Amino acid sequence: MRRIPFIFMACTIIFNIIGFEVKSQSKRKTSGNAPIFSNVLYQGNDQVYKDHPLAENEFYNPILQGCYPDPAITRKGDDYYMVCSSFAMFPGVPIFHSRDLVNWKQIGHVLDRTSQLDVHDTGISAGVYAPSITYNAGNDTFYMITTAFAGGLGNFIVKTKDPLNGWSDPIKLGFDGIDPSLFFDDNGKAYVVHNDAPDAGKEIYKGHRVIKIWEYDVASDKIIAGSDKIIVDGGVDISKKPIWIEAPHIYKKGGRYYLMCAEGGTGGWHSEVIFVSDSPKGPFKPAPNNPILTQRYFANERTNKVAWAGHADLVLGPDNKYYGVFLAIRPNEKDRVNIGRETFILPVDWSGEFPVFENGLVPLAPKLKTPAGIKNRTGQDGFIPNGNFSFAEDFSSEKIDYRWIALRGPREAFIERTKGGLRITPFESNIKQMKPTATLFYRQQHNSFSFTTTMQYKPNSEKDLAGLVCLQSEHFNYVFGITKKDDEYFLILQKNSRKNNGTEVVSTVVANCKVDISNPVQLKVESKGDEYSFSYNTGANGFVNVGGVVSGDILSTNVAGGFTGSLIGLYATSGNDATVSNLQ
Repeated sequence: MRRIPFIFMACTIIFNIIGFEVKSQSKRKTSGNAPIFSNVLYQGNDQVYKDHPLAENEFYNPILQGCYPDPAITRKGDDYYMVCSSFAMFPGVPIFHSRDLVNWKQIGHVLDRTSQLDVHDTGISAGVYAPSITYNAGNDTFYMITTAFAGGLGNFIVKTKDPLNGWSDPIKLGFDGIDPSLFFDDNGKAYVVHNDAPDAGKEIYKGHRVIKIWEYDVASDKIIAGSDKIIVDGGVDISKKPIWIEAPHIYKKGGRYYLMCAEGGTGGWHSEVIFVSDSPKGPFKPAPNNPILTQRYFANERTNKVAWAGHADLVLGPDNKYYGVFLAIRPNEKDRVNIGRETFILPVDWSGEFPVFENGLVPLAPKLKTPAGIKNRTGQDGFIPNGNFSFAEDFSSEKIDYRWIALRGPREAFIERTKGGLRITPFESNIKQMKPTATLFYRQQHNSFSFTTTMQYKPNSEKDLAGLVCLQSEHFNYVFGITKKDDEYFLILQKNSRKNNGTEVVSTVVANCKVDISNPVQLKVESKGDEYSFSYNTGANGFVNVGGVVSGDILSTNVAGGFTGSLIGLYATSGNDATVSNLQ
């Protein structure tokens, strides 16, 4: 995945780790006017799934809808484990388990403690990038290695004997660059490969990167100083100035070493390429048929468009056939990317010298055949749903669903279960600040969807606000919530967007109306592709629209930039800035 320049990490504010631990983990005193949310219902309604119903032996692609980018996968016996990037989301690095590569359950997050992840004052697209997960049969241990642009971590590993039983605190590694992955050879040796900048003075063009390898000491969990070597310079053919060679993985097959990387940046030229060598330290020869996966050669206005495919990882499937997981995007009708980079899978033909993703060089189809003997149980028995599905939540479970996340700090710092639903204790920070906010987020997983919740709330002043937020980043979002003006209560729709790619965020109250809060109020956001609308229901006359139809452009990667998808949040703040003077 193409990354924020390293100057970004150098320019982040110095972290006060001790202060963050105290602030984020201690429970705030419950505010007397804290909102209580209940009866959340998310419903997906994409046309592609209506047009392509599943047969009995089929399943939908992507396998993880919404912002689950940069997948990596490993296998131990009959168990498969997959992780994805999480950036400034907390907890970090969602982890999934499967026995058949079709039906997946989320089993938690790798980084679920502030001792493992400190993102408390970083932008949404910083934090954790491109995790890689590897099982080492030599010591029966799982490793997750990644780069964190926050908390002073840089490149680090965590490890465990059992992914269901938590992971270690981070072990920092002493090298620069991004996208590290581990390779454990069958002779006991281990290696780290990663993306890095060319040696000083040797950068030929913008986007020129290299793949570097280090020997790794398993006993001490350290790279071996002086063992580093550049094994790919630029990409498949440096004379063509390829950009952003990254996300490397090494595989061993038939006694030879295969290096697979992403190339071309994470946008429209994204691809996957493969090299081979007789040694893990090279020299590596590119395959003559590169790329082995891409969607870059097709008409932009194609039906059910899937694009930006790349950043892949391979695993041997239960049918003794190889499969590859990778990221790609499904833009809306205006070619905007609101739901972010998602996780896809394809079978891989490795009958020849080099692997090739089956149907990975033609326009990707919305569904696949299940492997022989595998039954599609997605959306059943705790398996993650895909296609058009509903997700209902009343917050009555003892443990909050893993799909609910926070930004920059633990959910537990502001949520509390009650008989009536989930109480969210407001923070003084608001959604535009690079601080932890009292917001519980759910990923937008469809281009067309609805999200409804019931809220009981009585603000004390115009500084108090609670409701829904649709957020692409701290700089681009919509806030739809209830606040107070004098002795009356108002529902406002606020648009926040950064001006001219600078640092200034312009806030506009799109619309507002008086609202009766004597009973709980239902709040709803709906999207039909690029068109979003917000409405409320007090039980008197059904849902009433506020603000008409607004553009989802600010909720897209195209406008907002960054690497995440749009999130829908249950939000409370005592730092509302849609002041009385803003209300029309």
